[in-house]
Amino acid sequence: FHPTKPALPASTHRIAAAAMSSSRSLRRLGYVLGLALSVAAATSAGLSSQRAEVTPLQKVVELLDDMKAKGKKDKHEEEVEFAKFKEWCDGTRSSTSSRLEEAAAQIEQLSADLAKAEADAEELGVEIEGLNADIDQAEKELASASGVRDKEHGDYLADHADLSESVDAIERAIAVLKSRQADVPQTLLQLRAAARIPDEAKSAIDAFLSMDSSSSSASASASASVELAAPEANAYEFQSGGIVAILEKLRHKFQDQRLGLEKEEMNSKANFEMLEQKLTDNLKEYKKRAGAKNAAKAQRLEDAASAKGDLKETEAGKAEDEQKLKDTLATCQAKSEEFEKNQVTRAAEVQAIEKAQEILRSDEVAGSAAKYLPAAASLVQTGRGSALVQLRGGEAPEEVARRQKIVEFLQGKAKLTGSRYLALAASHALADPFAKVKKMIKDLIVKLMEQANSEADHKAYCDAELATNKQTREDKQAEVDALTANIEKHESESAQLAQELAELSDAIAELKKQQAEATALREQEKATNAQTVADAKAAQAAVEKATKVLKEFYGKAADDYAAGAASASSALLQNGGGRLAAEMKEASQAPYKGMQTESGGIFGFLEVVLSDFARLEAATSGAEDAQAAAYERFMDESNQDIAVKETASGHKDEKKQQTDAVTASLKKELELTQGELDAALAYFEKLKPDCVDHGLSYEERVTLREEEIQSLKEALEILNQQDLA
Repeated sequence: FHPTKPALPASTHRIAAAAMSSSRSLRRLGYVLGLALSVAAATSAGLSSQRAEVTPLQKVVELLDDMKAKGKKDKHEEEVEFAKFKEWCDGTRSSTSSRLEEAAAQIEQLSADLAKAEADAEELGVEIEGLNADIDQAEKELASASGVRDKEHGDYLADHADLSESVDAIERAIAVLKSRQADVPQTLLQLRAAARIPDEAKSAIDAFLSMDSSSSSASASASASVELAAPEANAYEFQSGGIVAILEKLRHKFQDQRLGLEKEEMNSKANFEMLEQKLTDNLKEYKKRAGAKNAAKAQRLEDAASAKGDLKETEAGKAEDEQKLKDTLATCQAKSEEFEKNQVTRAAEVQAIEKAQEILRSDEVAGSAAKYLPAAASLVQTGRGSALVQLRGGEAPEEVARRQKIVEFLQGKAKLTGSRYLALAASHALADPFAKVKKMIKDLIVKLMEQANSEADHKAYCDAELATNKQTREDKQAEVDALTANIEKHESESAQLAQELAELSDAIAELKKQQAEATALREQEKATNAQTVADAKAAQAAVEKATKVLKEFYGKAADDYAAGAASASSALLQNGGGRLAAEMKEASQAPYKGMQTESGGIFGFLEVVLSDFARLEAATSGAEDAQAAAYERFMDESNQDIAVKETASGHKDEKKQQTDAVTASLKKELELTQGELDAALAYFEKLKPDCVDHGLSYEERVTLREEEIQSLKEALEILNQQDLA
């Protein structure tokens, strides 16, 4: 709003000038009346000295006629000027009041917007603090989980390396024992020094080494007498078979431990990766939401600052408009009171003049003047002479010349102005006596002046009514145009809101459809993953069962063989070398202990298969958790989006209802305003026949009437001068 100081129209100054003119007219009336009385007194005192001029009483009457006409004209002009001034007052009051109403509504809206923006910014700040706390907590949890995972992985590498080294050492020892190399004792001693070799295995190794040492001594002493090369080989095989079985069992145990360690590491790694992925996703989501809320908070703070500035500017404009309206109302009220007083004074002035004219034309004044004033007496004498001449049936030549002069003058003026009154006076001047002609001229002058006054009153009425009607028509037309534009604007807003509501409804339906599809897909994935995990677990159980069956068989066979070998070795040591040949023969016919060598490859394959099923279970479980987390995120984001869109839809629907209600109210107001405009137009059509000029304008008619009156006055003056002459 940028209001300006009210500029008073020029009519205000003319009204003030008219008021001063009114007071001067009253003073002039008193002066003229006093002058008339003085002249009458002076004339009455000097009856003996006759003058050749119009009587003072006639001059007074003429002056009063002029004053009355001027008073009515000034009164009419003041009414016209005040009508314009009142139109300005009404327009200024209406426009300023409309601006004040708009400013009040805008201030209310801006205050609500400011409060809402500040509340939103504060709420967003609280939410941002919560998200920052969640980010810190997630980062701490991720760092802690990473530390634990690093430690677990380090422990795994160390344990795995120990088990692998132990398995490698056992496999080398078995290979050395089976190949009967000379470095068997050294290899067994290295194996015995391994950290993970149990005490029972160490005792068996010690026994084997002791037996091997004794066998070597006995073989050296008997080499000269007995040549049994093949039986020596069988004896060595018999002696190493027990330790090989123990080492095979130990190797399987370490391999099982290593496999279990690898499975545990795999599960730990998968669990950590899922936790890491979850925490990473949470961090991304938290940071994304925090960034969005920071941007929203900055925008709301900017909105609050903008609303605060607009509110301050609107309040300042409203205060200025209020002061302007106050000043305008005060000025209009003062001028209205002054106009009413002036109108009363002017009406009283006209009434006083008319009353004075009535008194001066009464028998008391006019009769006395005719009786005592010389001009009147002369006029009476002249009239009597003329009447006598006419009664005698003839006129003197000079009378005929005078009559002809008057007739020619009146006819010339009548032809020049087109006045029927002058033509009528000319026709009467040609046939009637001069006294009758002069009376008729005076009556015509009075009649024309009365017509002028009546037309001035009618003109004032018409001007006031036409001005008021014009202002009403313009105001109502402007209101109709404004209401029509406002209705079109609200209808356009309603249509736009309806379109936006339809788009929001479609978007919500699409989101719900996507949610339904995602839910169906999630249930299908969940069922598939559950079936896969169940199958993997069943397969692992089956593989473990098969492995257990094979291990139990080969382990039992190896244990039985090792026990027999150990007891044979012990008996050999106790009984000495006397029974060596028999026992060697028995050893050469040892019972079948199964395909111990081939079983090692089978167990390796079974371990690979078991590891594959375990990896399948872990991968499927991880995929299930990831898919479930993705589904939950999608559902949360979709629900949030749906909630936002439903809230926006509710607000837009409410706004549309309000807009439709305002539109309905505006249409009712338009109907009423259009009715008022139609009534004003009908009244204007009613005023046209009487108040709108179709031929001569009012000014032209006034000019012609004044010329008629002036011509009649000149004719009357000619008659008076000739009478005096």
